[in-house]
Amino acid sequence: MGRLVVIEGLDGAGKRTLADRLCAELVERGATVHRAAFPRYTTDVYGPLLSDALHGRLGDLTDSVYGMALLFALDRRAAAGELRRALASRDVVLVDRYVASNAAYGAARLHQRGDGEFVDWLRALELDRFEVPAPDLQLLLRVPRSVAAARAARREAMDAARTRDSYESDDSLQRRCGEVYDQLAAASWCGPWRVLDGADGTAPDADLDVADLLTAP
Repeated sequence: MGRLVVIEGLDGAGKRTLADRLCAELVERGATVHRAAFPRYTTDVYGPLLSDALHGRLGDLTDSVYGMALLFALDRRAAAGELRRALASRDVVLVDRYVASNAAYGAARLHQRGDGEFVDWLRALELDRFEVPAPDLQLLLRVPRSVAAARAARREAMDAARTRDSYESDDSLQRRCGEVYDQLAAASWCGPWRVLDGADGTAPDADLDVADLLTAP
């Protein structure tokens, strides 16, 4: 049975870069890896709906924190079978954003903490009711908000098709989301976490050995 390893962090934290690097190192060590990323904007029905909502194309749906969280959760529920099959056949399933993203952004939008009512509701919805696979290890790629914002803006400037959505462009939301992420990691929410310093763009840091992804917590 493989291990489900999740990379979390703010928009612009460098999650994709970290995933690329970890995947290459794992393969070099002879491990088999399956990659996934959420939301799946071009897959199934939920991803495209989320894209429309985040860019203001579905009326007031974006205003509903619980409504948006449900769409994010349904996207993962639709992918749960694929994740289970990958876990049965690969050493590592490496995921860019997972349940904790939904928890962090929803709680931040509601101005709640990581131990608040929304986070409890979200965990019960995704892990208990929808039975999505629980992560074996969650990596929080921590960067200052100013660094993440600059990276997101640079990415948008370089790719005309990659416009920032309503979550990405809300600086106050991103700041609060970073605080909730720290609280989730400190509480070992839904399993073990490792916090990595991604401020210099060279993540993973020296303290992370890819062997940890195969054997940790």
